[in-house]
Amino acid sequence: MKNFPSRDDILQWVNDNPTKGSKRDIARAFGIKGQARIELKRVLKELQAEGHLEKRRKTYRDRDALPPVSVCRVLGADGDGDLFLGPVEWEGEGDAPRILFIAKKGDPALAEGDRVLARLAKVSGEDYAYEARLIRRIGTGPQKLLGVFKAGSDGGRITPIDKGSDREWRVPAGAEDGARDGELVEAEQTGPKSRMGLPLAKVVARLGDPGAARAVSLIAIHQHDIPDAFPDDVVAEAEAAKPVKLGKREDLRDLPLVTIDPSDARDHDDACFAHADDDPKNPGGHVVWVAIADVAHYVRPGTKLDVEARKRGNSTYFPDRVVPMLPDALSGDLCSLHEGVERACIAVRMVLDAEGNKLSHRFVRGLMNSPAALNYEEVQAGQDGRPNDKVAPLMEGVIAPLYGAYAALKSARERRQPLELDLPERKIVLDDAGQVTSVAFRDRLDAHKLIEEFMVLANVAAAETLKERGVELLYRVHEEPSPEKLESLREVAGASGFTLAKGQVLQTRHLNRLLDQAKDTEHAELMNISALRSMTQAYYAPENFGHFGLALKNYAHFTSPIRRYADLIVHRALITAHGWGKDGLDAAAREGLKETGEHISTTERRSMEAERDTTDRYLASYLADRVGSEIGGRISGVVSFGMFVKLDETGADGLVPVRTLGREYFQFDRDAQTLRGEQSGRVLGLGQRVLVRIAEATPQTGGLVLELLEVEGKPMPQGGRSGRPGGPKRKLVKHRKKGSKLRKKAARK
Repeated sequence: MKNFPSRDDILQWVNDNPTKGSKRDIARAFGIKGQARIELKRVLKELQAEGHLEKRRKTYRDRDALPPVSVCRVLGADGDGDLFLGPVEWEGEGDAPRILFIAKKGDPALAEGDRVLARLAKVSGEDYAYEARLIRRIGTGPQKLLGVFKAGSDGGRITPIDKGSDREWRVPAGAEDGARDGELVEAEQTGPKSRMGLPLAKVVARLGDPGAARAVSLIAIHQHDIPDAFPDDVVAEAEAAKPVKLGKREDLRDLPLVTIDPSDARDHDDACFAHADDDPKNPGGHVVWVAIADVAHYVRPGTKLDVEARKRGNSTYFPDRVVPMLPDALSGDLCSLHEGVERACIAVRMVLDAEGNKLSHRFVRGLMNSPAALNYEEVQAGQDGRPNDKVAPLMEGVIAPLYGAYAALKSARERRQPLELDLPERKIVLDDAGQVTSVAFRDRLDAHKLIEEFMVLANVAAAETLKERGVELLYRVHEEPSPEKLESLREVAGASGFTLAKGQVLQTRHLNRLLDQAKDTEHAELMNISALRSMTQAYYAPENFGHFGLALKNYAHFTSPIRRYADLIVHRALITAHGWGKDGLDAAAREGLKETGEHISTTERRSMEAERDTTDRYLASYLADRVGSEIGGRISGVVSFGMFVKLDETGADGLVPVRTLGREYFQFDRDAQTLRGEQSGRVLGLGQRVLVRIAEATPQTGGLVLELLEVEGKPMPQGGRSGRPGGPKRKLVKHRKKGSKLRKKAARK
């Protein structure tokens, strides 16, 4: 053929005609016939081998261009709220092109990780290469996995670190992304089961040594998709912020507003002060001030900081690090009420009577200067008569009045009767290398309760003010337990010898009465855990359904805007309600409150799960050296496949598999939450004292497997439920195998 096309001509045509990439299409376009087709085949193979073209079934396309209709994955929104996509498959050189999603009316809401079929149009002169319009959503994104990579001759395998998954994934050669043997990796599924019966995957991120002490929280961060790195433009916006001047703010710099936090607190967003009320009409009354960092001044609606804060929803706290909602320039500096520096705040002044009832309150936007940053332990020691040098000068004018106001609030709390659960909080102590040195239970001091009562009072005041002024807000909602959960709680109580009355509108005082019955008995912990499990999960919503657990009709989160986006919403609503400025709650935010509430309720649950998983892994690491040791505990949960035991020393929960409970079959009673042995009649249920042996402790997954030795002081028979060798069960298995072989033989014929 005289005018055979050049390689560049072929590449240009394929790029210009992405839907017509077969060899027949190319031959027809250039008039290639007969023997010349053999030359075309050779040229196409060369272009494919050199990486210029990619063959897909019987078509060729330019590796550095995307077809007009492509499967894409939603990457998420940028700082301006624009949604971007990425191609599911990209074989070109360099990074995959950015694709801006153009939504049209009626399109479904897309979430990060969703897969969509989209029509693409190439654009120029923008910081993205294509614009996409939705054809249809085709899935919620590939399944992701966090695990340990095991290198092999044909790629490798990934062993998941999730204790709920024990199935490996196969990584084909070329999909390892440079991962080394034994390295912690993040992977995503790329195809169905391989010939080995394992799902195919590719490595998308390498996370280093899984055995490193500080990898524990990193695992949780990646496993739960918690954003842990701020975009550069968000950091730049935070670092450009400046300290606030007094201006039209109320001057609170002479008030000795002190911060009282844990000794290892990473931020200080609340301060308080109290004094006796000098109004003769309120004998024995108190005035309580609660001042909160004015985060709304720095994080304005619609800014990059605001978009990122809403995306995160809240800060997430781990024993070795914190993933903050705001960059450190704000969370650790300008929005933190440090000692001896002027800070912007929104404060509430509340007047209490001698019985702790709130008579009135008013909010101000002010400027404060805290004289002292204190911790709970030193404040409590001062109140107990052992003040240190820092607390001693503050005892008469600051500390004593705080405890005086708390005594009044405590009286009001006893009349209100919020739910009084007694569940100790664990504290994991790490050394400088990140290794667990001890696990202890935090002390509950009056100093803790004092701050809690002041914060609850301020939250109530915020909700009441906004409700009275008709300004939209996000309430903190906690609905009462469902009838089914209450009935389950009654059964557990009855089995333990206690009663929870029927036929009346449930109030927290009824549950407290039940907990009082169990107090100082062997069933105290069981009843507290069971009462907690009967509760519904709290959430954020613009509709007010009250807070059951606190026994309050109006409740909102106002006191922690550094670490909770819900509190920032309430601050903006207060700014709007008082006309303090243009940085209040705008119309767009008001219209989207329902969606915002649902989103931040989800991010809150995500953080709780990540924090719990991290605690489990640290506890498993701490107990790994004690495998084989015997330890006491209580049965804290019963399921069909075994039971969970809460260990006395650490509060860790471990699983006793049902297969290890002896040679008899155990029946699971879901309603009674028990396992009953068919032959012995032995009943295993919630709250029973047990002695167990630690059989396995796996730090990478947080898994803890226990062997049951004693129940209520009586020994358990040891050994699994396997039948006698050669017995009826073995014969049945042989018979089934033989039948299966005969069926396969018949199918082949």
